[in-house]
Amino acid sequence: MKNSLAGLLLLVSSAVFAQPTVHDQFQKITTVQQAQQYVDANATLKPALLNLSSKKDSTLIDKRLLRQNKGDIFSVGYVTYKVIEATEKVVYRSSYIFLDGSSLQPTQIDSLKKIVVQKATAGDSWDKLSDQYTMDGNTTHGDTGWFFGEDMMPKEFQEAVKGHKLGDIFFVDVADKQWHYIVKKTFDDDDKKEITVLKSNGR
Repeated sequence: MKNSLAGLLLLVSSAVFAQPTVHDQFQKITTVQQAQQYVDANATLKPALLNLSSKKDSTLIDKRLLRQNKGDIFSVGYVTYKVIEATEKVVYRSSYIFLDGSSLQPTQIDSLKKIVVQKATAGDSWDKLSDQYTMDGNTTHGDTGWFFGEDMMPKEFQEAVKGHKLGDIFFVDVADKQWHYIVKKTFDDDDKKEITVLKSNGR
């Protein structure tokens, strides 16, 4: 009887130890698609895919995750994390006033550019100047937020911001669309890191 009980316990123990740990399973996951499959198949472990950015996520665990590299796995308490994807790029930020060349004559645009620069140089608030003169109806006082790529701002705009120093006021013209910008560079160029992280209870 004792031998039978001992054998049964040994079998149960072997089955338990044979189960791959979360860490073991994470080592085999290398793509977002595989990570999503893990999330779908392990609901009891409360897994999740997290998308974090150095420009907006600032909790202690977010900061620790953002210091990791692609492929890194680590545990905090009984929660395990793996960085599935990680990208870094230079991002830009400025404030602008948009002038619509399809509604204004070139002389009017030149006049407005001079007026805005004079007022800004004299100390007028850029927020107020943007609210007063911009023709695109933005609600951010002309603040672009951190941006990268032509899907966010025209190529000519990005290249101009890239080529100027903090505090510079300059003009950007997108001739083929008759778009004209008066721009103030409000932040130094900065690095932005974005990561996709798989998170799961267990170790």
